[in-house]
Amino acid sequence: MTAELQLIQPGGAPDGSASCDPGAVGTRAARGRLLAVCAQYRSATVGFSAGVDSTVVLWALLETLGSERVLAVTACSPTFPERELAEARALAVRLSAPHLILSSEEMADENFRNNPADRCYYCKTELYAKLREAADARGLAEVVDGTNLDDEGDYRPGLRAAAEHRVRSPLREARLTKAEVRAVARSADLPNADKPAFACLSSRIPYGEVITVEKLSRVGAAEEALRGLGFGQLRVRHHGDVARIEIPPADFPRALELAPRIVAAVRAAGYLHVALDLNGYRSGSLNAALGRADGDAP
Repeated sequence: MTAELQLIQPGGAPDGSASCDPGAVGTRAARGRLLAVCAQYRSATVGFSAGVDSTVVLWALLETLGSERVLAVTACSPTFPERELAEARALAVRLSAPHLILSSEEMADENFRNNPADRCYYCKTELYAKLREAADARGLAEVVDGTNLDDEGDYRPGLRAAAEHRVRSPLREARLTKAEVRAVARSADLPNADKPAFACLSSRIPYGEVITVEKLSRVGAAEEALRGLGFGQLRVRHHGDVARIEIPPADFPRALELAPRIVAAVRAAGYLHVALDLNGYRSGSLNAALGRADGDAP
């Protein structure tokens, strides 16, 4: 028997075709698991928010099922900023995905407007009912969302609504963490792979305080103004006439430099007082009142 010698390039696989870097290997494995899960579906309607999770799910379904068996659905309401809707449109075009935009009516539900701790249950219940209706009307078998493995440890009342409406979660079924989802997004060259986490604007209003369109508009305008000043990861928490700004501590020096412009911009959105939270950005910070550190809305 003749032994064969293989030339291995630094950082390459034995055949020279792919990297042996542990991170790259892990990403390929995560990507493979996700595609294998999606290939088991007959057809699917995707709740598509333009976040990295739902974008990766949409990409994977298109890769395995093709565009004729996949529909992306984006729900439009006062809780969802126009900027996010525009991004969803652009991503659907980039991915060549059939895309339906519909109006969600969570603001018509008093249970949602009263803003209890399980507010997200009522919002997701309304959303999933509409997604199921859209799927049934087009003969699509599954309704799927972007829940990932890390979400299982969070306080997420919306998961109960998903279970009640038989919503599938490909990322969770494939056991992908948030970090793996972002790695897969980069490997697929998705433009929002590093997009900061986003949640609906109702998450900025403390539990128990009634949600109104006017409050949502103020929060949305303030956050959009701050993004216009170059801040990426941020939240504007609504406390009556006070806007409490959460940004990463690394952005504090820049915020102090821009303080006059920040104050002017946030006041223009309708607030009298502007506060910088010295704790910095925290996922689900309003859940502190519930004794929890995370939540359905980062």
